[in-house]
Amino acid sequence: MNPSTSQPAAEAPTEDAITIAAPPSDPELEIKDAQLIFNSVWSEMESDFGKENLRFAKELILLGGAPGAGKSTQMKFILNARGLTCDSIVVSSLLNSPEAEKIKNQGGMVGDREVIGLVFRKLLDEAYRDGAVLDGFPRTKVQVECLKLLVSRMKQLRHEYYDTPLRIHFRQPTVHVMVLFVDETTSIERQLKRGQEIERQNQKARASGIGEIETRSTDLDPEAARHRYRVFKEKTWDALQSLKQTYFYHFINAQCSIEEVEQNILSELRYQSSLELNPQTFDQLRPLPLASDIVVHARQDLVKRLDNYEINHGKLFHQIIELIERKIMPVVIRHAISGIASVNTEDPVLNDPDALVMLIDIFSERGYHAVIDLHKIEIPEQIDLETGKITCRTKQVYRITIRFAGSEIRRG
Repeated sequence: MNPSTSQPAAEAPTEDAITIAAPPSDPELEIKDAQLIFNSVWSEMESDFGKENLRFAKELILLGGAPGAGKSTQMKFILNARGLTCDSIVVSSLLNSPEAEKIKNQGGMVGDREVIGLVFRKLLDEAYRDGAVLDGFPRTKVQVECLKLLVSRMKQLRHEYYDTPLRIHFRQPTVHVMVLFVDETTSIERQLKRGQEIERQNQKARASGIGEIETRSTDLDPEAARHRYRVFKEKTWDALQSLKQTYFYHFINAQCSIEEVEQNILSELRYQSSLELNPQTFDQLRPLPLASDIVVHARQDLVKRLDNYEINHGKLFHQIIELIERKIMPVVIRHAISGIASVNTEDPVLNDPDALVMLIDIFSERGYHAVIDLHKIEIPEQIDLETGKITCRTKQVYRITIRFAGSEIRRG
């Protein structure tokens, strides 16, 4: 990799501004001290960009998994699930030096120093300020420790700039570790299948003169594919497992169908304010109940109320059911396609406050959403010719609106 000219400290970092030390010829010979590696990389970044410009993503999603686990397949889905519009950071694509390519083609891994330098600088791109998904990082215990040091330094910068106008650029970091798991047999099968598919495409490309797709040598050789999986198990697996007690950890069974994996991911990545909001903001919102907490017992409470109506208010309860069956349901049925129906009624049974509650609960139990509005209209009945005083009676009109899942006909 050819290093580019460093930018002045006042300028924001760009993808082209990459200046790192050349990797050693043999990753096994490089220094494995995470603190030394981190301090070296951080010192270079601070010198190149200025400390005030070391602005990283608020949310880091670390996507790991064995070869063939489906990281590339699920990447766009994960980005959409988190509302991120940036591309993912594929670490293997960053490591494109000749030395790195040679090591990767043999099923090995590039040195930690080069990985840390490239990944941390990439995270400074403005596109990743809200969040970034890193495919294939961290892969070693040294990279894990460097990641922890980075997050610690991010928090330190947030504290340092908290009472300054730059505060908004140094937000509380959130880290998710997502591991897609497949066993050795599945990994090898998927690697070789991928190689076969690319080879078929390349045969067509060569016949048509259109460019070919690069193929990993490990996708063509069963033994190389097996070695690549075992490298993951021996080094990367333990590294990812070590993050379980530190950050929010998601273990995804990736041996099932794509649709099932997606549902597993959605379930794991549900919004959790306690993890993502700043502590002060979360404490302010804590007294307000979560919708999920309310919903948990809503069904049981509804059943209790309906049983109570039948036992203790049977007459009124039956009158409301009869009103719904006779006057409201025919209108609802006629509006089955639209999914919304409105009924106006002056039925005196609704003058009882308990009747309105019963009506709403009955519709809720049947899967509808009912809203009742009371309109009071003054109707003139008598005029005193001597004084001009008009005597009115109050007419109460109940407007009942029922919403439900309508037909799919002519939708979209």
